[in-house]
Amino acid sequence: MPTPRTTLAAAAVAAIPLTLTAAAGWATPGHGPSSHRLPLVERAADGPVDVFQGATRLDGDQTSTIARSLAAGKVKNVILLIGDGMGDSEITVARNYLEGAGGAFAGIDALPLTGQMTHYSVDRETGKPDYTPDSAATGTAWATGVKSYDGAIGVDRHGRAHDSLLDLAKATGRATGDVSTAEIQDATPAVQVASISARGCKGPVATAASCPEADPANGGAGSISEQLLGTRPDVSLGGGSSYFEETVTGGRYAGRTVLQQAQARGFRVVTDERGLQSVRAADQSRPLLGLFAPGNMPVELAAQPTTVGTVGAAVTCPTNPEFDSVPSLRTMTSRAISLLSSSRAGSRNGFFLQVESASIDKRDHAADACGQIGETKQMDEAVQEALQFASRRTDTLVVLTADHAHTSQIVDAATPGQNIKLRTADGADMIVSYNTAAPGSSQQHTGTQLRVAGYGPGAGNVVGLIDQTDLFTIMRDGMYASSGRPGKGHH
Repeated sequence: MPTPRTTLAAAAVAAIPLTLTAAAGWATPGHGPSSHRLPLVERAADGPVDVFQGATRLDGDQTSTIARSLAAGKVKNVILLIGDGMGDSEITVARNYLEGAGGAFAGIDALPLTGQMTHYSVDRETGKPDYTPDSAATGTAWATGVKSYDGAIGVDRHGRAHDSLLDLAKATGRATGDVSTAEIQDATPAVQVASISARGCKGPVATAASCPEADPANGGAGSISEQLLGTRPDVSLGGGSSYFEETVTGGRYAGRTVLQQAQARGFRVVTDERGLQSVRAADQSRPLLGLFAPGNMPVELAAQPTTVGTVGAAVTCPTNPEFDSVPSLRTMTSRAISLLSSSRAGSRNGFFLQVESASIDKRDHAADACGQIGETKQMDEAVQEALQFASRRTDTLVVLTADHAHTSQIVDAATPGQNIKLRTADGADMIVSYNTAAPGSSQQHTGTQLRVAGYGPGAGNVVGLIDQTDLFTIMRDGMYASSGRPGKGHH
């Protein structure tokens, strides 16, 4: 059943200190504007929405709130949150269902500075734009600042490798982390830790067949799994344990599994939430590798069937019974922030953390409205954790966006494609439709511009229209301004 927005949003907003509306003062006693802490916003309508100004989201003039959000301080920490496939339609579908038409997400909608972001890949041969990119090319764009072809991980269309934001953060002495609900080798987490010609080369088997230039037997750096170990983030959390069971084909660790290589290189490996919670420190001497599923991690809400060309009776979304078998994205985000910020490197120099809610995209491909709603909820909860940390300080840049847009649409009546009618938190019905592929086929990405939102020093740079590659520059320059540019060989 959907959670009433008055319960979900109120509880979450109450947990974030210093939440500000335009007419109100600082929400926490003893902390005023003189403390230089930055405002968040609460944008739920007062309701009921059918009375005069009941649907209004603004509580007075917002000018002073926005002005105070334009912080010019130095960036110590960066938290980048990616909702894979989380276009405006996906946000709206989830908000309507979980919070109601007048509701607001306590994390996603609390970020005070927003803009729009263009995204596209380039043809590998011609260099011309491809307007409906995949997650590998889009991730490469923000991670390295380079437009590339679909399938590329950290390389340009000519095959040249480029440093990622995570690489640059390490070069400035920061702690680093990479968190995803997908396989940790999947495109979005991979762009921070690997440079390889094809996103499918997740383990030694596929790499030997499809990316021979990266095969250690040929002197290459290895699969995405192996390159992750070489990049050595302090914290890596996600699924994809099956690729760590594959055997390394060449080099120092030939004949051992990737997991055995990880253990030999000093990684602490955990496989469940109890193990994750037991870890008290993670750093370069003992990095943390959390592998919580053989493939992608289970989603929070279970699928309900669609109908083709018609609309059935309204349904609600049941909880997926497999979801409790793994740590939630909120838990993984919270633990990553805690471990990175308390490490020696993190406390001294700051940290860079990328967090992905991956299966908004994966369930959108499957025309699974309930699945994508649950994973948007997980994204919102991860944003809440980021803001819980950032709102207590003045040195943390939080950026939320998506890699590409997707297919789900809110419509008025049945379409020729796959349709589902959901009973929302308002007690009203909402039809969600999927029409970018034949029923039963994988729905396609779409090329519309994306929402980007920010909080903290440097977040004003996301306002207006930017490109995905601008994210790289914003975060890189923020880290350089506080730590200095790293040595020769880095962007």
